Order: sequence, then C-alpha cells, then structure tokens
Amino acid sequence: MGSDVSILYILWLRQLKRYVRSRARVLGSLAQPLLFLFAIGFGFGPMYQKAGNGNFIQFLAPGIIAMAILFTAVFTGIEILWDRQFGFLKETLVAPVPRFIIVLGRTLGGATVSLIQGLIIFVVCLFAGFRVHHLAFIPIAFVFMFLIAMIFTGIGTIIGSLIEDMQAFPLVMNFLVMPLFFFSGALFPLSGLPHALHMAIRLNPLTYGVDGLRGAFSTGSTFGLGMDFALSGISAAGLFFIGSYFFSKIEV
Repeated sequence: MGSDVSILYILWLRQLKRYVRSRARVLGSLAQPLLFLFAIGFGFGPMYQKAGNGNFIQFLAPGIIAMAILFTAVFTGIEILWDRQFGFLKETLVAPVPRFIIVLGRTLGGATVSLIQGLIIFVVCLFAGFRVHHLAFIPIAFVFMFLIAMIFTGIGTIIGSLIEDMQAFPLVMNFLVMPLFFFSGALFPLSGLPHALHMAIRLNPLTYGVDGLRGAFSTGSTFGLGMDFALSGISAAGLFFIGSYFFSKIEV
C-alpha cells in the first residue's frame, strides 16, 4: 500500500514539474485559447449583440476555459508516447505496483496541470470582461473544470496507449480532438441547430462539461446542472477505466 501511494505521488508530482519547467509549453498552450477569446469574442461580439443575445464574451468564456483544459489534458495523456520513447515509461511499468495506480497517478497529475491552465484562462477572461453571476457556484464550476480535465486526460491515455508513432499525433488532433471541441457548444448556442448536428453534440462528452461551466458561471445551462454533472462524471470514469485497460496492454 505504501509503495502504491509513493508511485501515485511521484507520477502526480512529475507531471507538475514538467509543467513548471516547460515555459514554452505553458505559453504555447495558452496562445490558442487567448486567440479564440479575443479574435472571436471581440470580432463576433457586435453581431451577437445586434442579434439581441447580449454580451458574446459572457457566452464564449466558459467554452474557451474548457478549450484550455482539454488541449492541455490531451497533451499530458499523449506524453505516454514520449515516455515510451525515452525510457521513463519502462522504468515505471516494471515497478512492483498495479498499472491501475500508474494510470491514476498520471491522470491526476495531468488533470491538475490542465486545471491550472483553465484557472489561468479564467482570470484572463475576467480581465476581458467576463463576469461571474453566481459566486456561490464557483466551486461547482471548478468541479466541472476538473471533470473536463479527467475526460480528456483519459482520451489522451487511450490514444497514447494505442499508437506508437508520434507522426500520428496531428491526425488525432485534426480528426478527434478538434471536432470534439467545435461540436460541443463552446462557440455557438445549441438552439436552432439541424437535427443531425444536435444529435452529434448530445453524444459529445465535452458538451456537458461546457454546459455545466456555463450554468455555474453565468448564463444558465441547457441541460441542467444535475444532468451535466452526471454525464460528465460518467464520461470521466468510463474513459479513465478504458484508458487503464489499454495502458495495461502496453508491453515493456
């Protein structure tokens, strides 16, 4: 039991050290959410306001916070490829602890790093004009941020366990991660969409994380905070266990 906890702590701490030491990674992961926030937020803001929907930054900010979290989370999961290539993963796998503990440590570390990224973007959004309507709901918003981080760290773990070539990474980003973001309601309202598109959005696990953030922070949720929390939690747990299964199949 003591060795399990030690490995769990070491893996969690290692993810944090990676984040702190890599300034280029921190700045790079913040650049895209900031570009979307200011370019789309202020660019489409006047049209959104003329349509009678109010302040577009108020609507967009929760989606941008989710964006910062999900990309960081996926990257931390896919770091399995890097560790496999440079030997650290092999050293971890031969440790006398269950692989479930290894996955849990990596996942919690990746989720913590992603949550930090989301908090940074949250602060930037406040400076950009975003306002929290329900201060008492801020802890609930942080729970949704953590669930989003767990979901996409799990997805990253699955991808990192299944592929062995770093060159496949751009394909993963273009054909999986980006569609999940764009079809989550992060950038546009969910009302009035074609039926097929609406169904695709309902099947997207990120949809409920973004909707939960939006409901906790400001404008109200489309599906209700209870459903958002339940489906986000189920998605996070399910993807974690799927990631654990595929990680357990990695050969030393």
